[in-house]
Amino acid sequence: MDRWNDMRNAFANALIRAARDDERIVLLTGDHGYSLFDEFRRACPAQYLNAGVAEQNMVGVAAGLAKGGLRPVVYGLSSFVPIRVLEQIKLDVCYEELPVIFIGDGAGVVYSTLGSSHQSTEDVAVLRALPHMSILSPADAAEMTACMKLALSATGPVYLRMGKADLGHVHQAVPEIQWGELCRPRSGDGPLAWIATGSMVKPSLEAAHRWPESSVWSAPSLKPLHVDAIAEICRQHQAIVVLEEHSIHGGLGSAIAEIAAECAPTWICRIGVADRFSRYCGSYQYLLTEHGLNTEAIIHRVTAFLARTSRSTLAAA
Repeated sequence: MDRWNDMRNAFANALIRAARDDERIVLLTGDHGYSLFDEFRRACPAQYLNAGVAEQNMVGVAAGLAKGGLRPVVYGLSSFVPIRVLEQIKLDVCYEELPVIFIGDGAGVVYSTLGSSHQSTEDVAVLRALPHMSILSPADAAEMTACMKLALSATGPVYLRMGKADLGHVHQAVPEIQWGELCRPRSGDGPLAWIATGSMVKPSLEAAHRWPESSVWSAPSLKPLHVDAIAEICRQHQAIVVLEEHSIHGGLGSAIAEIAAECAPTWICRIGVADRFSRYCGSYQYLLTEHGLNTEAIIHRVTAFLARTSRSTLAAA
């Protein structure tokens, strides 16, 4: 299996297994994901619907199917699902508290050559504000498998954020994940902790080698978040670095900062996409570098942040 597609394959495999076991599961796609769903169409042809380039209508159809007792899974690029269909998600699904799963593929800047129209760095921010919406953001194939289990068991709307390209494995086995909980791929008892989500967990693990006693947490569940657990992490560490391939406004960094401010004030360094669009098109690695999300830039940013804080004992030697 091509490791660059491990997460998407894990998603497709989990969906096929679920659909074979539960004929209520229906996959809707807006003219995307043909090769990804080849096996699904062969295995469950009656549970597949291509709604065409009509994403708003597709969400309305999914809402109707859910009200009729089915379990729709709506797939699209994250620049379209949820961005193009936000009103329909809000009124047709969230207002009715319907069990519809939305899959936003290619989240962040991974569609690097297609420009800002196909990049999505605001999807979590717009959905965090919608009542009844839960949000998942797996870091690798193992977390994807666990997140699909959560999503398929949910009784309300779920958005699952997926990158098109994996940056590497984080877990050796499928972790036990519950709503709102973090998982810790690296333990440490130093004053610095990292909390990352999705594609940024692997770079966090790489950058954390610069501070060998720091711990690294993955946040596959972005909404809800376990407030008490995060507050405890803030109390146990003098500084927290939060990383996401998403805008620094309204995403995981904002959520962690909100909890810290209300429950356990500490230094928070938010690393993500600044308040701007991508300036150029290029490879995915180029776009990560442009936005300061490659490992070298992360280390530089964290070093500068720690040097600015009054916690001089945090600065790396």
